Amino acid sequence: MTGPSRPSDHDSPRASGTLTRRGIVLGAAATVASAAVTLGAPGIAAAMPPAVPRGGARPPTGPVSHARSRDLAYEYLDLRMDEYGSGTELRLPRSYFGGYFASLPTEFVSSFAYDDALMVLAWLGRGRHRDVQRATVLGDTLLALQAADPIGDGRTRASYQPDTFPVATPPRPIDIGSPAAYTGIQSWVGMAFCRLFVVTRERRFLDGALRLGAWIETNARDDVRQPAGYTGGRNADDQPITYKSTEHNIDVTAFFTQLARLTGDRTWSRRATLAETFVRAMQDRTDGHLWTGTDPDGTTINRTPIPEDVQVWAYLATLDRRYSASVTWVLDHLIAHDGPYTGPSFSDTDVSKVWFEGSGQLALALEARGTRTDRTRSASVLDSVQLAQRTQANGDGKGIVSASSDGLDTGFGDLYHSSLHTGATAWYLLAVTRTNPFRL
Repeated sequence: MTGPSRPSDHDSPRASGTLTRRGIVLGAAATVASAAVTLGAPGIAAAMPPAVPRGGARPPTGPVSHARSRDLAYEYLDLRMDEYGSGTELRLPRSYFGGYFASLPTEFVSSFAYDDALMVLAWLGRGRHRDVQRATVLGDTLLALQAADPIGDGRTRASYQPDTFPVATPPRPIDIGSPAAYTGIQSWVGMAFCRLFVVTRERRFLDGALRLGAWIETNARDDVRQPAGYTGGRNADDQPITYKSTEHNIDVTAFFTQLARLTGDRTWSRRATLAETFVRAMQDRTDGHLWTGTDPDGTTINRTPIPEDVQVWAYLATLDRRYSASVTWVLDHLIAHDGPYTGPSFSDTDVSKVWFEGSGQLALALEARGTRTDRTRSASVLDSVQLAQRTQANGDGKGIVSASSDGLDTGFGDLYHSSLHTGATAWYLLAVTRTNPFRL
C-alpha cells in the first residue's frame, strides 16, 4: 500500500531514507551518510555488502541456571556501557555489536535512545546498587543530550554516536546519528526518567520527563483528524510526521499516565486517555489484533504489515482485557521456528525467523496475563532465548542477538540481523525480572 512503511516510534517511512534502530533501511545508506556528515557524525558507507549468512549456531555449551543466564545478560549490558567510559563518566553504549554490523566497511556503532531507555529500565528492574548507579549515569547522559540539543526545545533524537560522545572540556557539539525526533522515542526516554525519579528521588529526572511530555503535546497532538491521537513527531529534516502510530500512542498512554501519577496533574491523565482512545480505534473487531496506525492523512488505516510489538504492548501498557485478544493473535499468527529457536517474528511479512526482542515482550505479556497456559508458554519462549544466548554463532554467551538468522524482513523496509543487541538483551531482562516498563 502507499504511505509510510511503518508509523512507529523507532522506524521511519521507507521513503525517508533514514537508518532506524530496527535495522538497516534498504537502499538508504547514501542518504544516512549525507545526513551524518552534515551533523558531524561518522557516516555509513553508501554501498553495503549483503547480509552475512548465519553460518550455523555455535556448539551448545550446556544449559545454565535461569539466575546465571540473567546475570550473564546483565554482564553484557555492563560491558556495552563501559566500552567508551567507566565509573561516573557520562557515556553511551552502542546498540548493536558484531555479526552483520561488523562486516560493514565502517562498523556501525550508533546508540539508539530507545535501546538506552530499555537498558535503564532493565537495570532498575534488578535494582542492585551497581545497577542503579549505571542506570543513573545513562539517565544523566540522556539528560545531557536533551539539554545540549541544537534546537533546544526538550526533544531527544533517535540515535547518537557513542564513540565521539563529548568528553572534552569544553564539550564538543553532540554527535547525532539519526536526527529524527519520534514521539515514541520521547515517551520511552520519558518512561526511563520517570522510573529513575521513583528509584532515586532526584528531581532532575522528573523535570526531564516533563520537558519530553510537553514536547509531545506541542508537536504531536492531533485531535482534528479522526481518530484523534498523537502523530509521529518530527522527521530528520525537522518537518512534521503526519501519520499516527499505534505504537506511538501506546507509548504516550503509558508515559502520560506515569506523569499523571508522579505529578498529581490530571491534565496528563486526560492526554493519556486521548492516546489510548486512538489505540482502541486501531483494534480490529473481527479477531482483536491491532493495526499499525494510519497513513500520513491521519485517518486511513495502514493495514499491511501487522507487527508483533503493538499487540503485546497494548496489553502491557493498560492491562486491559480487551487487548488479551491481541496477545493471542501473536500466538496464533506470528510464531516462528528457525532451527532450534522458537518465538515471535517481527510481523506477518516474514515468520521464518525469531525476533528475540519480541520474545521478551511476548513472555512478559503472557506472564502479566497470567493463566496457567500463559505461564507455560512464557517459560518456553524464554527457554529459547536462553538457548540463543549460549549457542548463537555471533553471540558471546552473555548478550542476546536481535534475530535468529540474518535478514529478518520487518515488512517496513528494514532488516534485523543475528547481531548482539542491547535492546533485545534488555527486553529479555525485563521479562525475567517481571518488570513492566509501561507501569510504575
